[in-house]
Amino acid sequence: MNPEEINVEDNVSTVKQFVLLGFSDIPNLQWLLSGVFSIIYIINLVGNSFLIIITKMDPSLQKPMYFFLANFSSLEICYVSVTDRRILVSIWTQDRSISLLNCATQMCTFLTLAVTESLLLAVMSYDRYMAVCNPLHYTLVMNSKKCIQLATGSWLSGIPIQIGQTCQIFSLHFCNSNKIEHFFCDIPLILKLACGDTSVHELSAYAVSMLFAVDPFMLILVSYSKIISIILRLPTATGRGKAFSTCSSHLLVVILFYGSASITYLKPKSNHSAGTDRVFSLFYTIVTPMFNPVIYSLRNKEVIAALRKLLSKS
Repeated sequence: MNPEEINVEDNVSTVKQFVLLGFSDIPNLQWLLSGVFSIIYIINLVGNSFLIIITKMDPSLQKPMYFFLANFSSLEICYVSVTDRRILVSIWTQDRSISLLNCATQMCTFLTLAVTESLLLAVMSYDRYMAVCNPLHYTLVMNSKKCIQLATGSWLSGIPIQIGQTCQIFSLHFCNSNKIEHFFCDIPLILKLACGDTSVHELSAYAVSMLFAVDPFMLILVSYSKIISIILRLPTATGRGKAFSTCSSHLLVVILFYGSASITYLKPKSNHSAGTDRVFSLFYTIVTPMFNPVIYSLRNKEVIAALRKLLSKS
């Protein structure tokens, strides 16, 4: 099958399919990569499913913090299903071609999930802010109705904008090359294949990043600056340690997600390197979701206690 179909019209070559090169530059390691990504995918599914189940089953975890954690784990499962599963299919079938429609669908889904993750991390930081800084009003403000509204808003807010942005990008003509030096369809490398000037689309992508990544990140910074200020004023080291332990897992996940994602997206297109982008994309789309259950399990005494209780019953 020819992975590239080209129509010549007015001296413009329009690509009809893309080829996701992924890890094709290391052909001798394909089966090793298949094994590694299969294990990572299974760990992601099992670990995050475990967190969802245990937060639903244990009465002591029926709190807003764990309600948002269950949503976050569901999101991570969706994340790896969009990216890791595509890598595995490409390796197993050795068919790396993807139609424009499927590429657009994958990109829109991925970007919507990225928006959801950014907003959920901000909501979780707000939850920790209320718990530490306003404990007397916590149960009143973070009631079940408010939690459902915040979670639903996080899941749905990015959908219309990301559909619009995806339609805008895929209305472009893609010419000369159809090879994407990545393992999934992502904005920077898609724009790199477009004909003509893409500066307007780059500015649009930056604007969306500012809205759904930078703004939530600023909210997280403000929340944690106030949380740390309150914690440092606590009279005892035990109290400070207990207060910080409720926030440390979430803060670590924030650092992992924003640290790798910002390097990939918040830099000019001319500075994008396929290898660097691939490594950092792997980190925040596949590796970080795998660490999420470990971080929240090993660093959270309530989750550990719930796990022990579950194991003792079984």
